[in-house]
Amino acid sequence: MSKKTTVGLTACALKNLAVAAMLFDHFIAVFWQGNEAAGLLLRIPGRIVAPIMCYMIAEGFYRTSNVKKYLARLLLFAALSHFPYVIYFELSWWRATGVIWSLFLGLLSLTIARHPRLPFLVKAAGIFFCCLLAYPADWNYIAVLWILFFGLFHEQWEKQAISFAAIGLLFLILPAFRQGGLNPLVCSGIFLALPLIRCYNGQRGPGGRIAKWGFYLFYPAHLMALELLKLALGV
Repeated sequence: MSKKTTVGLTACALKNLAVAAMLFDHFIAVFWQGNEAAGLLLRIPGRIVAPIMCYMIAEGFYRTSNVKKYLARLLLFAALSHFPYVIYFELSWWRATGVIWSLFLGLLSLTIARHPRLPFLVKAAGIFFCCLLAYPADWNYIAVLWILFFGLFHEQWEKQAISFAAIGLLFLILPAFRQGGLNPLVCSGIFLALPLIRCYNGQRGPGGRIAKWGFYLFYPAHLMALELLKLALGV
């Protein structure tokens, strides 16, 4: 999907949409005290966040001048976000971690897959290991696979969309049917991200370094702010 136009959504606009949806989703996840079904339905908009960020990570792989620094930046914020994530969602610190760890491993898997000198079996083993390491993280190996295939099919929109849908159906929506209720419907909210991603115009957008670092800074910061609000309200 090679685009260079002022029409559509910039990378900055897509990330801002993802950030707004993430804040709303994380607020509802803990603070909603109303009807359970309504609470689940209110979480549908939040399903756009991971697909958008996975797509932007794959795009970033082709746009960055230094993949090693990109990986290091993600690893740094995965570490910084760990305790805000487990504290806010009241999870065991050794059993779970935030989505940036999944994003890091997705970028690492794409880097391995695109390495020109690694044998196929080494690449396959490396990608499989990345999926295993991502298991405790938010969006786990699903995010790793989305980033991988968004990157492998770079600028091939139809193949990107088909692989995205196949991974989502196989590893997210079908397992949700075992949970019953509204879970499959909520998980299907991932498809709301596709028209937004399709509108990406290939432009970075305004903001410069602030936009570059903004999402990574926002992720732990908003979790800490919500935790303080939770304590203040006694939720």
